Amino acid sequence: MSLIGDVLDLAALPDDALPGSALAFARLSLLDWLACGRAGVREPLAGKMRELAALEGGRGVASLFGGGRAPARMAALVNGATSHALDYDDTHFAHVGHPSVAIFPSSLAVAEERGSDVGAVVRAFLVGAEASVRIGVALGAAHYNRGFHQTATAGAFGATVAAGRLMGLTRDQMRVALGLCATRASGLKSQFGTMGKPYNAGIAASNGVECATLAALGFTSCDDGLLDRQGFLPTHSDAIDEAAAFRDPPPETFLFEAVKYKLHACCHGTHAMIEALLEARRERGTAAEEVASLQVFTNPRWLSVCDIKRPRTGLEVKFSYAWLAGMALSDIDTARDATYTDRLAGDARLADFATRVTVTGEDGLSDMQARCSLTLRNNETLTVTHDLADPIRPEVLEQGLLRKAEALLGAAETAGIRAIALEDAPETATDLGRTIRGGDDT
Repeated sequence: MSLIGDVLDLAALPDDALPGSALAFARLSLLDWLACGRAGVREPLAGKMRELAALEGGRGVASLFGGGRAPARMAALVNGATSHALDYDDTHFAHVGHPSVAIFPSSLAVAEERGSDVGAVVRAFLVGAEASVRIGVALGAAHYNRGFHQTATAGAFGATVAAGRLMGLTRDQMRVALGLCATRASGLKSQFGTMGKPYNAGIAASNGVECATLAALGFTSCDDGLLDRQGFLPTHSDAIDEAAAFRDPPPETFLFEAVKYKLHACCHGTHAMIEALLEARRERGTAAEEVASLQVFTNPRWLSVCDIKRPRTGLEVKFSYAWLAGMALSDIDTARDATYTDRLAGDARLADFATRVTVTGEDGLSDMQARCSLTLRNNETLTVTHDLADPIRPEVLEQGLLRKAEALLGAAETAGIRAIALEDAPETATDLGRTIRGGDDT
């Protein structure tokens, strides 16, 4: 079976073949995505995206974070960008990207147009997310290292699968949609630290709606947009690993279940370091002022992503090992997005601590691991490690996500999104859309 055939088989899985464990993670991702999107409306980018929707006009039923409606493709663009504005959404390390911000906006926009229920949205999301993870695995780290943003590239294919599933595309139509996506998928890491990064997620989501819609309208495309000689993977990766993508095929295995959630409001590549240093703070009482030097060892790929030596803005702090290390050892809350201000970027104590931090790439560490070696002013040394791959019990994870949502939105709004995301009630996409809009009935 070819990669395109495997993806088409995945897209056509019947509802009863989707494992309950994977659907439970999809529900947690819906909770997390709603919290990030509702909180993201306070960001300047969100207002500009809604302005774009108003300028373009058009009648639509799909809801926008922050209020209002738009046609499905525009709604997917706005909501994808808005929900990634805080860079606080879920991450899948094998995919090398953020699944929810590309795929939920595509799914919801189509579901609102078609009157689907929330269960159908969650199932379409899960299948689309699994497709994006599998294609991300095939693209490999080489694609990311060349400068492509897998959230936007592999994510666009997942958004297409999710939208196409809700539209009821045939196998041949889904093949066309994926071929069209291959000529549309885009996104560059050069945008990191700017509004262009969340815009990448929005583009992926809108590409999914557009490509699935064109396929439904009878558009034509190449037979294999993924692995044709001049298809997406051969032109975008130097180290394609087609075999790895479906080595353990669904429905027996859903790679999406390895999704990780951000419990710190900064780049996920820094989280293992933060957790290791927080352990030193909790267990040993180690404080920043006691540290003479700190060596952080991490997977080399993170050095080009989150090793900003001297951040100038609150956003850049989220991508700075040195600043975040000082915060973790100074009891500065890394979980609250409101912590990351431009004033924090100018904090003299953190700037001083950063001069004592060295960050080194180590091939033997996975991209979910970190090791921190601290030398204290009394010449004592200690080493702490953390691995984000260590399992967390689902109920503990749920409570962590609810605390995160409450920090972003408050208790009342969190209760509302919990009810629609986690409770098995017969809500429709219309109800979900009302949550997206913040309760307005326009």
